[in-house]
Amino acid sequence: MSQLPFVTVMIPMRNEAASIQACLDSVMAQDYAADRFEVLVVDGASTDESAQVIAAYAERGPAVRLLHNPRRIVPSALNIAITAARGDIVMRVDGHTHVASDYMRVGVETLQRTGADNAGGPMHAVGHTLLGQAIALATASRFGIGAYFHFGREEKEVDTVYLGMYPRAVFERVGLFDEEMVRNQDDEFNYRLRKRGGRIVLTPAMRSWYQNRQTLAALAKQYAQYGFWKVRVLQKHPRQMSVRHFVPPALVTCLVVALALSPWVRATGLLALALVAVYAAAAATVSASIARQAGWRFLVPLAAAFVTLHLSWGAGFVAGLGRFVARWFSVERPPPQLAAAWQRPGAGS
Repeated sequence: MSQLPFVTVMIPMRNEAASIQACLDSVMAQDYAADRFEVLVVDGASTDESAQVIAAYAERGPAVRLLHNPRRIVPSALNIAITAARGDIVMRVDGHTHVASDYMRVGVETLQRTGADNAGGPMHAVGHTLLGQAIALATASRFGIGAYFHFGREEKEVDTVYLGMYPRAVFERVGLFDEEMVRNQDDEFNYRLRKRGGRIVLTPAMRSWYQNRQTLAALAKQYAQYGFWKVRVLQKHPRQMSVRHFVPPALVTCLVVALALSPWVRATGLLALALVAVYAAAAATVSASIARQAGWRFLVPLAAAFVTLHLSWGAGFVAGLGRFVARWFSVERPPPQLAAAWQRPGAGS
């Protein structure tokens, strides 16, 4: 029987003291051979007890290492881990996520069986309060986000997945994560991967649970950032975008323009009311459909979550268009590269 591939688990972290222990416990509980994986936790200068938690874990054995990320952003953390990785396969896990005990084994088997360049599973969001659970339900809806990994339950080839498990050779071929992309770095990287002929497979057998935002304010901040940085994805890779990406910013733009002109042009005020009515009806209908199954107590929180998701993402996108307007005319720098000739001492040993 051939030896199992050596896997490097990379965990970007900043101020995750409340969840990083559970995350690490789930990673270390894998039913994969314990001597065939390592865990690299990359800390972005946490100001809480996160680094101390990792340091204590690392004292138990060499499988867990703490690395440092002075730039404090996720793509830099991922690149630091990939560069330091000894594994033949690199697997991402986030600090607010925990994975099933067979996650690593199933991921390796999926890569080998399908020949994919990236494998991952659906995102199972978890809320701890009524509002948090409603937010989880909203993000798992086609109406809420639209990306297949939020709601998909069948194995298929997709544009992107949650987290992701890659053969390390993929990064030698495609390059590393774009460190300009504070958000949406997965979208940008996976587009480059597919553009180079790579294949991405989602399988529901790779199970993980993500602790989503628990308040509307936190949700709004998160999705405004997603919308803001999506503009840079658009500028770098226009074909990565789909129609659904333009609906929220179009809604926000139409509402703002209509309301701004309404004192002078009465028809624009009526247009704004019509847009609000149509959107409210759609959000109410979808919220009622979900609440009918999950419980009517979720009806109002669901509607509030949908409104927050769409308006914050749309407003962030519009803000990004203004912030990055000059970048339409600039030459884009290539992402950082990982030299194929780089040798990894002890890799796969």
